[in-house]
Amino acid sequence: MIWRMKKYDIFRRDSFEKTALKITGSAFYLLTVGLILGAGNSIYFGLKPETTLIGIVLSISSILIMYFLFRAKLNVGNKLKSAPIISDANCTKTCFYLSFILLGSSVIYELFKIPYIDAIGSLGK
Repeated sequence: MIWRMKKYDIFRRDSFEKTALKITGSAFYLLTVGLILGAGNSIYFGLKPETTLIGIVLSISSILIMYFLFRAKLNVGNKLKSAPIISDANCTKTCFYLSFILLGSSVIYELFKIPYIDAIGSLGK
């Protein structure tokens, strides 16, 4: 985002930015494959989390922080009419929503002790 804001022409991507986007995109694909394999492994072997209390506390903290961070970034982006900042705000909003998935799967596991619910919740992240 900082790289985009420093550039004179923010609508044209240079070679550095193209390379960074390819690396970031590839990392997201690898993360997705890792999450799918990890969830499949947990379900197949019936693995259970040792604790969900940490997940509950972290997700509640994240929900509170991400909401205000999203609103602040969006406000700044709109005032500056900056597409990169607005895009970053939307990324933060996605993290906000993902925190609800973590909270839901952690609470459901804590209440019902369903072994695979944590693994299914990880797929939503």
